[in-house]
Amino acid sequence: MQVLGIDIGGSGIKGAPVETTTGELQDERFRVKTPSPSTPKAVVNAVDEVARHFSWKGPIGIGFPGVVRRGVIGTAANLDNSWEGQNAEEAIARKTGCPVVIVNDADAAGLAEVKFGGGGSEPGVVIVVTIGTGIGTAVVSNGAVVPNTELGHMFNSKGVDWELLVSEAAKKREDLKWAEWVKRLNAYLKDLCFFMNPDRIIIGGGVSRKFEKYGSDICCEVPVVPAQLRNLAGIIGAALYAEQRLGAQVPA
Repeated sequence: MQVLGIDIGGSGIKGAPVETTTGELQDERFRVKTPSPSTPKAVVNAVDEVARHFSWKGPIGIGFPGVVRRGVIGTAANLDNSWEGQNAEEAIARKTGCPVVIVNDADAAGLAEVKFGGGGSEPGVVIVVTIGTGIGTAVVSNGAVVPNTELGHMFNSKGVDWELLVSEAAKKREDLKWAEWVKRLNAYLKDLCFFMNPDRIIIGGGVSRKFEKYGSDICCEVPVVPAQLRNLAGIIGAALYAEQRLGAQVPA
């Protein structure tokens, strides 16, 4: 099955057709700049430009940087606040003439990593922890996403948000060595396992590219592996999520 996967970001909107049985892109990725201001009308037009680039007439899956409930935007990180309360699925479907499914971007990336990346199609519960400026999380249970989790914002025993301690931004801000930072990561993973009891944890984001610097020092009761799909995860995962929701086949 082929689905057009699109990843909406604060600086760019990227898309490509995805073969959902393999996770492979079927054409070169196409990118347009995220409009400024990033109002719903402007972003919808940009998404339509991506779809028109591929002359697309089938289902579209979109990763959105914020909370998404049944196609309605709850929060819009790095986009215009006027997105809040808007039914993005309906707006983009009207503009493109295609069936559209929208999912939180971290959830999309997590779904892709579990199926085609570091998850190794792991049964049970897999948590993808994206560590960059902040901490994003995706929880995938037996191949299905538990949407809109914010497990990076759990508090430690002293009442401090884990994101303030473990994010890549925190490492840079406090000039932490990898050995110092991984101690904090281990404490966070311990809490994550206590509350969620996952079968595997995947580390994504900027720190995943340097996993060799700290991976051997990770102490966790479940396997912890680096993400593999990098900046393609959002596109692939959005397509996978749309396939799950729509179950639609692109016409030949």
